[in-house]
Amino acid sequence: MGFLKFKIGYRTLKTAIGTAISILIAQQLGLMYASSAGIITILCIQVTVKQSFQTAWNRILASLLGLGIGVCLFSLMGYTPLAILLFILLFLPLAVRFGIQEGFVNSMVVLMHLYSSKRIDGMLLLNEVALLVIGVGVALLVNLYMPSLDKELKGMQVKVEKLFSKILREFCYYLRHGESDWDGKELIETTGVLETAIRLASRDVGNRLGRRNDSYYEYFVMRQKQFELLERMMPIVSSLDHQVTESHRIADFLERISASVHPGNTAYRFIDQLRVMQEEIKAADLPRTREEFETRASLFYLLREIESYLFIKHELGKNRDEKAQTAKS
Repeated sequence: MGFLKFKIGYRTLKTAIGTAISILIAQQLGLMYASSAGIITILCIQVTVKQSFQTAWNRILASLLGLGIGVCLFSLMGYTPLAILLFILLFLPLAVRFGIQEGFVNSMVVLMHLYSSKRIDGMLLLNEVALLVIGVGVALLVNLYMPSLDKELKGMQVKVEKLFSKILREFCYYLRHGESDWDGKELIETTGVLETAIRLASRDVGNRLGRRNDSYYEYFVMRQKQFELLERMMPIVSSLDHQVTESHRIADFLERISASVHPGNTAYRFIDQLRVMQEEIKAADLPRTREEFETRASLFYLLREIESYLFIKHELGKNRDEKAQTAKS
């Protein structure tokens, strides 16, 4: 019985239920081409609620446009294949112009009903509008339910923070010892987790109507920007001489950051500490050799990258605080 073990997704389930309901309603109302209501429902169910509403609106407009063009062409040319050809040549450029080309299939369904009936009257037009309303309406209703993604997003948030902490600890180790057997697998893993998380968070935003809550999306975009900086830091870290005193100070600093990787905004504390460190390095004796000069330059570059890393997080926290204050006022 192993072959019977398969998973049915929410979208598949909603599509099946919505299609059956649409056809049932159309049949109970005695509409012609009742199965077309089910086809319209299938076409309107999308990944997110917002996409469903946008798709439904586009398909309604496209169907009405197609209905108008079809009525004109069939009245002038009769119910001929040539009229179908001209319909497509006229409809598609107009649909693209108005950004409703995704409703082409719906329009063709309506057109073929007129073509098959070989007549245009009030009852037939009302029949097509009723099919459209039923198909779109049922699709929107069944798609209003979307399973919560909070648990998955929270899990990815925790995973990203653990990966960031690990990467920063490896930087610390290299700055202290000048060598490491780290294979860098966390860098590859972080790339995949962030891509998946941003895609999922974007879907979560699209499922929220009437209330904007894109905190997870903002968080993962912020982490992606920080990760780009971590990738840029790695060759700088590997080029520094571990015997330089400042390398150990930066290692201690990065270790404190690695222990504080979490969603809260504590970056401002580290930014202040970093600026003190920058001033102390500037006040140190000037380099006497080329090697010392290159090391000093690398140190300042690394500190600037760390500052950018912290500032990205600080900006997100500041923006959230401002939003919270606006919501209260």
